Amino acid sequence: MSQHVSQPRSLALFCKVVDNYGDIGICWRFSRQLQKEHGINVTLWVDDLKSFQRICPEIATNNDEQFVDGINIRHWRDQLGEFSSAEIADIVIEFFACDIPPGYIAAMATCTPQPVWLNLEGLSAEEWVEGCHTLPSPHPSMPLTKHFFFPGFTEKTGGLLFEAQLERERRQFQADPQTRADFLTQFGIEKNALNTFLVSLFCYPDAPVSALFDAWKNNASPVTCLIPEGVASEATQAFLGQAAHAGNFATHGALTVRVFPFIPQSEYDKLLWSCDLNFVRGEDSFVRAQWAGKPFIWHIYPQEKNLHHIKLKAFLKRYSARTPDLINFSEHWNAAAGTDAAWTNLWNALLNDLPEIRTRTVDWQHQVMKNGDMTSNLLKFASRVRKCEHKIG
Repeated sequence: MSQHVSQPRSLALFCKVVDNYGDIGICWRFSRQLQKEHGINVTLWVDDLKSFQRICPEIATNNDEQFVDGINIRHWRDQLGEFSSAEIADIVIEFFACDIPPGYIAAMATCTPQPVWLNLEGLSAEEWVEGCHTLPSPHPSMPLTKHFFFPGFTEKTGGLLFEAQLERERRQFQADPQTRADFLTQFGIEKNALNTFLVSLFCYPDAPVSALFDAWKNNASPVTCLIPEGVASEATQAFLGQAAHAGNFATHGALTVRVFPFIPQSEYDKLLWSCDLNFVRGEDSFVRAQWAGKPFIWHIYPQEKNLHHIKLKAFLKRYSARTPDLINFSEHWNAAAGTDAAWTNLWNALLNDLPEIRTRTVDWQHQVMKNGDMTSNLLKFASRVRKCEHKIG
């Protein structure tokens, strides 16, 4: 059997942006790791270049095709035209069940060998994911089979996305206080604020930010909250007494709120590494917070009929069994507790539990890292599928 058959070298990834930065955030990290660590030629099809540009300023929003960081980026405009077999990648991935162009699928069926077709699903800690990971789904009318690939938190899933050098880079950064200070002061953060309890806040619009601000204002110790421009704008503007633009800040009681620019994805890890507590949302920042070695609070993407509460509680069950105050705070933050929130009490309880939470954060990181990184796991699976289909053919 030829090396070409057993080792795919090209990959097409189709991404439709639903969550403004989570979807493209995952796909962009994934694409760069594929190219840099595995030498895969990646074509990334994206329908929303404006959201993409927020996390990668090099993106030109008017270009139909461009190369950034070695990745071929195509503006996906629901192309319904024909494709040739020569245009089809060895691996074709639809992210989160998006419908890729019918013409592309038709061309896939003409390829020899056929491409490995994967549906890269959203992250969930629910138990049913283990039973669905890598399941095949034959096409109803074409000689093609799609497989489901689920990232996850156990050895029976595809694991989480993390780069080979990420842990080394994190340790080096966090071991050098001056590096942290230099990173934070570029956003106008005063040196005296570096010794306060530092929080990064990234959430969806329905988060109870104003109520948390009130709790922080009355805190016994100073809190500095860093919010990217465009996030929690209404609550932030009310606190600041002025527009929530980058560079604006205000202090009331023990709380200082500072708005900073929406930083590129390549710098976001450093922000997580720099803070004492990180509020994250969706999937991309949620995963990065788990690699930061710091306590975090997750704001899950809202779904109809509160289905997201099931996913939230499934994760908290795996992650927070020994830290009930973290569970209680997280459920109230996501309106999943079923009771009214007394935010001062919730915050004080969380602070008291922080030593245990920090320990759990490190233990969890080691636990999930044993499952391997998602990108390598996916490529190994794709190679196995390609070998099997070649034997059958």
